[in-house]
Amino acid sequence: MKTKLLLYSALLLLTQCSKCKNDPTPADPASQLPPATQTGAGTFGCLVNGQPWTPQGNDGTSNYSVSYDITPAGGVLAIQTYRIYGKANDEFQNIVLFANQIAGAGSFSFRSPQRTRASVNDQKTNCYWSSRDSATTYRRGQMVITRLDRQAGIVSGTFAFTLYKPGCDTVRVTQGRFDKKL
Repeated sequence: MKTKLLLYSALLLLTQCSKCKNDPTPADPASQLPPATQTGAGTFGCLVNGQPWTPQGNDGTSNYSVSYDITPAGGVLAIQTYRIYGKANDEFQNIVLFANQIAGAGSFSFRSPQRTRASVNDQKTNCYWSSRDSATTYRRGQMVITRLDRQAGIVSGTFAFTLYKPGCDTVRVTQGRFDKKL
């Protein structure tokens, strides 16, 4: 009896270990994101509700673009990215980050929608969250510009935000990073 119990215990332990080795999902979803760099590497990534999110697919336009326009009041930074997750190009999510009066590195709150905005559009759930939209009742987060080098043409930073709108689930974007040549 003891021998059988020991044998079954060993078998159970071995099958559990083989599941660990065959599990395609890494323990840390953030490990699937590009590194946070400041070299103009052309990267963007974040976790959306705990799941890795990077641009993917192509609808005829770039799935990741960044622009910075100098204005008398500083500069206007716009980051637009999308990912197509279905077979049709109309099945997508996009993330847009926007900030004005940006003259250099610094931290900018999404609670000031006149200056800094974040939005997420999800065609699958038909939900649109925006830190500027009055229907979005909860908005927290910030974007940190870690490098804005106009001479080298590089903008880099990090971001995180949470948005809630009645009728839609809360969207939590964490561990965001971007690095792009202008």
